[in-house]
Amino acid sequence: MILNHLMGLYTHPKQEWQTIEKNHEALKSSLSHVLLIALIPAICSYFATAHIGWNPGAGEPLFLTSESAMFMSVGMYFGLIAGVMALAYLAYWMGKTFDASPTYTQAVELAAYTATPLFMVGFATLYPVLWFIMVVGLVGLAYSVYLLYAGVPIIMNIPEEKGFIYASSVVTAGLVLLVALMASSIILWSLGFGPMMQ
Repeated sequence: MILNHLMGLYTHPKQEWQTIEKNHEALKSSLSHVLLIALIPAICSYFATAHIGWNPGAGEPLFLTSESAMFMSVGMYFGLIAGVMALAYLAYWMGKTFDASPTYTQAVELAAYTATPLFMVGFATLYPVLWFIMVVGLVGLAYSVYLLYAGVPIIMNIPEEKGFIYASSVVTAGLVLLVALMASSIILWSLGFGPMMQ
């Protein structure tokens, strides 16, 4: 089952990481998890921007055209998947530095399940008020970072002290990826691929 670890990561994360470590799934299972979970922010943001309207805090709600909202949602979907895969590659590549020898499948599992709370924040876009989404987003980001710190020592089979430094390195790499994704969005907007209002 694709989502078989989802509840465990929220209710008892360390034990769930140990279960993931004991029963490594095939790479396609982790990829399926990412492909499915990444649909949440893409679909929810489409409906929020095209049909519900964004409320920036003052004035009337803002709506995007359906075509513009669809274009941005599809771009977001593939950007999120690329971000998870890049984070997995960085975790895999950095493993040698920390005396870990993870397989690429382990790195994908780590990245996929760590990103899950952040992707679940997509449900918050169905109540498109900026302050609410920012608060929920910060909670999702904090829990994703917690999952990463809890999961690295277990998945990578290294001591917790090294796991802390390893996880900090992965968090730093993830922040760089996030900034790169935001910068590429700004560049695309400046080239004329920005949102079109109704």
